[in-house]
Order: sequence, then structure tokens, then C-alpha cells
Amino acid sequence: MNGLIVLSVALALAVDAFAVSVGISLKPEGLRRQQIFKLCLFFGIFQCLMTLLGWLAGSRTISLIQEFDHWVAFGLLAVIGFRMIYESSRPQMHSKNKKQNPTEGWSIIMLSFATSIDAFAVGLSFAALHTDILIPAVIIGIVASLMTLLGVKLGPIFGRILGKRAEFIGGLVLIFIGIKILMDHL
Repeated sequence: MNGLIVLSVALALAVDAFAVSVGISLKPEGLRRQQIFKLCLFFGIFQCLMTLLGWLAGSRTISLIQEFDHWVAFGLLAVIGFRMIYESSRPQMHSKNKKQNPTEGWSIIMLSFATSIDAFAVGLSFAALHTDILIPAVIIGIVASLMTLLGVKLGPIFGRILGKRAEFIGGLVLIFIGIKILMDHL
């Protein structure tokens, strides 16, 4: 497959990872290096693995997955987005110690999965085209990691501009990404 096509597909798939990473790094202080590394790693690995899994699943199952993949992505992003909105409305002294870290536990897994569901469909498409998958999947993963890094670097800039409203807006961004995914598939 043409390298420019693979790169274009990788960039298109990485848009959700970029937007989510901006949303969760909107705090003026941003994320710590370890959190940034973990987010880039998870988003890149999930994009790569979901592409490989889609390719392995083959073209027979595409009709089954297309019926509900957008609902799963929407649900995961909405839950995390609403949690961020809720946390933003709590008084700082009560929520400071208990604040949910989107780069830990189930949160990072749900975010990684939600932003990589489309990669599964791309893998299915590559299988239907009888295309080799290893190099495109690795490129997709690398591009997702780089776009995530760009997103977490831009997030704090927007956070300084937005101040205390940043976490609320970050939650809204995640919810709107989920709605966009849902609307694109309905």
C-alpha cells in the first residue's frame, strides 16, 4: 500500500487521540512527564493493536462491529467527560486528593480503547484489500503517539488561557468527541 495513503489514514485515526490528549491536559500545569509518556504509549499501542486485531478479524465480521462500535466509543468518552465535569464543579479542597487521574487504571484503558475503535475498522478494511498490515499498523501507532504528544503539549497553553474552567471544558471536549463519533456513524 502507498506510504502516503498509510500516513493519511494514520493522521485521520490520530485526530481523536490528539483531541482527547488536549482535553485531559488542559490544566494550566499540564501533565507530568511520566503521565505524558504513558498516554503516548497507551494511545500508540492501542491504535497499533486495534489495527492488527481488525486485520486478523477479517472482512467477515465488519458488519457485526459496525453496528455498535460508535456506541462503545461514545459511552466511554461520555463517562470520562462527565466525570471530569463533575470533578471541576467540586470545591478544590475536597477534590484535590481524590481527583481522578486519566492516565491511570481503567481511565487510560477506556480512553485508549475509545480513541482506537476506528483503527479496528481500518484493519478490517486492510484485510478486505488483502494488504500487508505490520508496517501500516506500526506507522498508525507511531503517528497516534506523536499526535498525542502534540495534544498534551498544546493542552496546558489552552489551560492557562481558560483557567479554572479548563477541566470543565476538557470534559465537554471528550463528550463532544464521543457525540461526533456517534453522529459520524448514524
